[in-house]
Amino acid sequence: MPQLKRLHAAHALEVLAFELANRAYFAASVSDRGDDFYDRFTNRYNALLAEQEAGTCAFYVLVAEDGTVLGRFNLYDFKDGTAELGYRVAQHVAGRGVATANVRQLCRLAVTFHGLRILRAATARDNVASQKVLTKAGFIPVGPADPADLGGKPGTWYQRDLVPQR
Repeated sequence: MPQLKRLHAAHALEVLAFELANRAYFAASVSDRGDDFYDRFTNRYNALLAEQEAGTCAFYVLVAEDGTVLGRFNLYDFKDGTAELGYRVAQHVAGRGVATANVRQLCRLAVTFHGLRILRAATARDNVASQKVLTKAGFIPVGPADPADLGGKPGTWYQRDLVPQR
């Protein structure tokens, strides 16, 4: 059974393998990260771990029983109980409810371990799969997303209140 685990240094090689194996698949729906991302992967990965250690972000990986990474689920830009959500799953597990189930789990972790009250996520208008994941996980559309946030594509911001407002 795959497990959602907090990102740590030991995941680096598996995360890189995940990103490389799924690069073309991801680029079909979100902007490609570019060769520089892969050329400087170690530096970028270490920077993510430092951000996580500083408490401004929390990164998770969905790890299969054999140790391979099946997905990434990120909470970033923590501010006043709010954070942004980003996620991606491997092509071979897409369409099976994996993203939805783990976004829901991440919402629970966001409250329990990170004290967050609101999550926001942007998705391109043509990324119907991501829109379905967000909607099934309890997010609602709240307005247009700046194309600069989505690699030049028009899109929508979604939001989920994690705890009732008082």
